[in-house]
Amino acid sequence: MTNDTTSTTPREVLIVRALLLGDRLDTSGLERSDRIASAPYAFRVGTKGFAALFRYGAVVLAGLSPLEEDDFLRMLKPRISGALPTIEDEVAQIMVVAEKDDQVPPGGPIQVRDLSDERLLVIADALAKSVALAHNERQISAVFDVIDPLARQLARKGHVPGDRTSILKLIGESLVVAHRMAARVAVEDKPDVLWDRSDLERLYARLEDEYELKERAGTLAHKLSTVRDTAGALTDLIDAQRSLRLEITVVALIAVEIAITFYDLFLRRF
Repeated sequence: MTNDTTSTTPREVLIVRALLLGDRLDTSGLERSDRIASAPYAFRVGTKGFAALFRYGAVVLAGLSPLEEDDFLRMLKPRISGALPTIEDEVAQIMVVAEKDDQVPPGGPIQVRDLSDERLLVIADALAKSVALAHNERQISAVFDVIDPLARQLARKGHVPGDRTSILKLIGESLVVAHRMAARVAVEDKPDVLWDRSDLERLYARLEDEYELKERAGTLAHKLSTVRDTAGALTDLIDAQRSLRLEITVVALIAVEIAITFYDLFLRRF
């Protein structure tokens, strides 16, 4: 891993954008001489630009002009699986303050001693996780918007709609989010660069606190559990209602059969 530091003037501010483009980003086959790291796949773009690609569909770009950013995203498009209809993004500012230690004031900007590759990787990791969390939070909120009227109808009328398929879709959506969080984003995991640069642990901890990564991941896990439990309860109620209707239908058919039998006996006798 290289440790090239970008030359900056005091108090120079660098704009960083984290974007969630889709479900997966294929980084295989990318071979660049200016590669900084392989997980995430990070490299320099142009003279001052920086890019980090995360396999769970996130991209972090720094120091790119709008035109360079558009060209870069267009180049990545064939590598995106499950592209999102609306790109989720998060913007941060990095300010170089050479005479101070790394700081992350509430509301920003992020203050660093220099723009070394390792510092950019740490910041990129936190921003990528934050933007992925924002997308998952939006998805779960949409699921709650569907479940809420069903729960209200159950409380008010004592029954739920018979559409079991829509309930199963809710369970499926919650499972997708849970799989993405556990197997792909892995908020609890620290960036690999910290294995070589333990002195940046404090910077990452401050970024973790600023973006509330652990707290948001915990809240999201609780909401996922609530969705699964609620959807499972609604599905059980629908199944119970169907079983009751089936039993009533069977009893009714038996009663009709008995009535027909008695009627036939009555006709034969008289």
